[in-house]
Parts: sequence; C-alpha cells; structure tokens
Amino acid sequence: MNGIAQKTAVETTSGKTPSPETEGQPSTENKPGDSYVQSFARGLEVIRSFSADAPSQTLSEVASRTGLTRAGARRILLTLQTLGYVEGDGKYFALTPRILDLGFAYLSSQPLWNLATPLMETLAESVQESCSAGVLDGLDIVYVARVHTHKIMSTNLGVGSRLPAFWTSMGRVLLAGLSDDRLQALMATRPREAFTRYTLMEDGALLQAIAQVRSQGWALINQELEEGLISVAAPLFNAQGQVVAAINVSGQANRTNAEEMQARIVPSLLRTAQGVSQLLRTARR
Repeated sequence: MNGIAQKTAVETTSGKTPSPETEGQPSTENKPGDSYVQSFARGLEVIRSFSADAPSQTLSEVASRTGLTRAGARRILLTLQTLGYVEGDGKYFALTPRILDLGFAYLSSQPLWNLATPLMETLAESVQESCSAGVLDGLDIVYVARVHTHKIMSTNLGVGSRLPAFWTSMGRVLLAGLSDDRLQALMATRPREAFTRYTLMEDGALLQAIAQVRSQGWALINQELEEGLISVAAPLFNAQGQVVAAINVSGQANRTNAEEMQARIVPSLLRTAQGVSQLLRTARR
C-alpha cells in the first residue's frame, strides 16, 4: 500500500421551546427543504438523549436534553412507548432492548462485517491485541466490528461505541481519506480540549499528522486519547478505491511501545486490511 487514496414556530405547533433561529436546527446544507420531517428528527433526538450517563430520565430531563417542550417530549415518549422502544414507570422513562433493532438494521444490511470478523479474529490472535473496525460519522468514528483479547481502556468499547476521530488511529486514517475541503470543514468544528498531555491540538500539527498518514498508508496514535493506550490503523478500500472504513489494533503502551507496534503489528495489520478490502470489492451490494 503506497498511501491513502484521496477522493477527491410557536410551542403549540413546533413542540420546541423558543430559541435563537438556528439553535438545535440542522444546517441549511443538511436540511433538504420541504422533504425534512421535523417530527421524525425530534423523535431521534429523544432516543439519542438516553446514554450511559442518562439511562433513565424524567419527562423534564428529556425535554431539557433535547430542547423540546414538555408537551412535545411527552408526545414523542408516549409514541415510542406505544411502539415498544421506550418503557416508563410513571416518572422515569428508559429505552427497551427493542431499540437495538435500529442499530442491527445497519449491521445486517452490511454483511461485510460478518465476513471480515474471521480475518480480524486471526489478526487479534496472532498479535494478542484487540482488533476493531470503524467508519466515520461526522467528527466521530463508530465501531462496527470488534474482537476482544484484553480490556484496553477504562471505558468499555463495543459495536456502536463512538470516539473522536482526530485522536484515534482509525479516525486519522478515515480523515486522511477525505478531500481537503471536507477535512478543513471538520477541522473547523472539532473539539478544542485536550484529552491527555500527548493530545495534538494545533491545527497545523494535526494536518501534518494526517498528511503523514496519507503518505505512509497507516496511522499510529500514542496516548493522545487516553494515557496508556496505543493503537495502529489501516484503511479499507471499496471497489472504487475510496476509503470507506478502517481497521485497527489497540494495546497498552507499557506493554507494546510505538517502535514495536510499527515493527511487529503494522505488517500484519496491513495484510489483514488488504484482505478485508478484497472482500469489500467483491461482496455483493
């Protein structure tokens, strides 16, 4: 691999509390005019308001987290409850296991990851480190496949987990596959708070690191997201030669330093990435 290819309203009617004109609204670029279904978008906002930090919420908490009025939040919660995606005890609401159907719809429509898992398992076994695959979603990477060998982070990661793209190895690989215009747009909106003393924060340093990834065809992140965590990643290409996903190997910096990562793990990682990319090119769509 010789680098990464670069391709090129009032409350009674809106259910939204009064706010500045653009607050909480999709950008003009992402909002397709009359075809945009606002009530559906707000339903998704309510679903996303639940998290590990807020597994159950009162009506007022949901309204506060989403910017909806209590009346608007109540209508959406009761609709989701009727459909079986939310349960309530009269005060608190929580998601039900049925919500997993929504995420499973994506995974089941992408059979590649089932095909790629054996290759990832072989890689994880050979290097004795965890192996993952991810895709880019805005400023985050989203895990779509994961093979565990060791617990590597204080936060338990699994399919569906999100991490900031600029400071993860898979994120750097995926960012390197973007056009310069798209990369600059994401750079302008990225977080500005360091995660560790090693986090690259200056735009120039980040762009230089991403340029290096484009040139060498893989990325190494050494404790930029969490102290003690080190990882390497390689891009996955579709039939058109576009970077559509990434695969990585993660470990503990006190067990595997950057030099060993590059010498021992990167060659195996690149071979596995080539095999998964071949599956991408030949899998039926």
